[in-house]
Amino acid sequence: MAAFSPGIRMLSEEHRMDSHKKMLIALIVVSTALGAIILSLLCLWIYHRKYPHKSHKRNAQSSDAEKGLALAPFLGKFSSIKMVGKKGSVSLVDYKQIEKATNNFRESNILGEGGFGYVYKARLDDNLLVAVKKLHCESQDAEREFENEVELLSRIQHPNIISLLGCSINGDTRFIIYELMQNGSLETQLHGPSRGSSLTWHMRMKIALDTARGLEYLHEHCRPLVIHRDLKSSNILLDANFNAKLSDFGLAVADGSQNKNNIKLSGTLGYVAPEYLLDGKLTDKSDVYAFGVVLLELLLGRKPVEKLAPSQCQSIVTWAMPQLTDRSKLPNIVDPVIKNTMDLKHLYQVAAVAVLCVQPEPSYRPLIADVLHSLIPLIPIDLGGTLRVSQVTELVPPTPAVPSLSSGD
Repeated sequence: MAAFSPGIRMLSEEHRMDSHKKMLIALIVVSTALGAIILSLLCLWIYHRKYPHKSHKRNAQSSDAEKGLALAPFLGKFSSIKMVGKKGSVSLVDYKQIEKATNNFRESNILGEGGFGYVYKARLDDNLLVAVKKLHCESQDAEREFENEVELLSRIQHPNIISLLGCSINGDTRFIIYELMQNGSLETQLHGPSRGSSLTWHMRMKIALDTARGLEYLHEHCRPLVIHRDLKSSNILLDANFNAKLSDFGLAVADGSQNKNNIKLSGTLGYVAPEYLLDGKLTDKSDVYAFGVVLLELLLGRKPVEKLAPSQCQSIVTWAMPQLTDRSKLPNIVDPVIKNTMDLKHLYQVAAVAVLCVQPEPSYRPLIADVLHSLIPLIPIDLGGTLRVSQVTELVPPTPAVPSLSSGD
């Protein structure tokens, strides 16, 4: 046994050296893993110290609602403070800020009333004046209109369409924030206390032109095209300079997004096209009909529907149509505020446009682009048209023929 002892010692020493190597490798691996874990924890701690609001968002659902971050189920997919649309973004505004900006929704701040709530004047922290629409969304219809309007306006930008600035939520209540339109709605200007006294002939034609431009953008330049479906004088808003902008897109329909023949009938009496009212057929020509009614309001100063008796009403279209095509009668039914202030030739041309827009048969109505091109030459250059004011020097006597406007299908 003594003869083999040196070899045994050598093997034993080699085994110990191999064990030391394995232990050293294991220690290196464990140390590296521990270092990585400690580094990760350190990075996580620094991140939470730097962005505490990110982790705070994961708190109770009521806290989310209070901050306006849980706007609605359809907004849940947006994880940041901005709701990004196809062409822009919509700020999700803190409810407390809206409450403060409206003086706790004080009655004196009410600008108007819609189907699901009031619109308030508000002053944000940066001294910006805005309009806040407050929607009570207990019903699915109200919720759907809120979602529809926010989605559409988040991707629409045009000088003659209202700008969406933000939105929020508190319980069952939704809020949409828009730019403030200082001169209110066309309905208030025409049928309110002032009875249209602030609106000259040229100003009314400018409002008609602005409205046509907004509709033309929706019909011709949006992809897919958008049918407003609730165009009326109360949804045409006027800024400090009486520039007109289309508002209230809750009922708007993006053509191609659904079967328009199965859409629930909606709209306002007096503005709804007959084919939509009777057959549920909705097209861009339905908006053209409503535009024709607005044009008649501007010309005649009358409401779209007026009561003759407790149970009897008459539409502006039914009442005016026989007189619009008679040049001897037309000047006598014009709004007294603007009577004898326009070139009669221009009056006849605008009346002809209105008559075509409210034709019962949709195919006889012009495209809104045709309407737009017909109005531009009648409006002064400084108001967005091509008319040189020096051209209007005297009233032009009646001529035999009524001007026509080509219609498009």
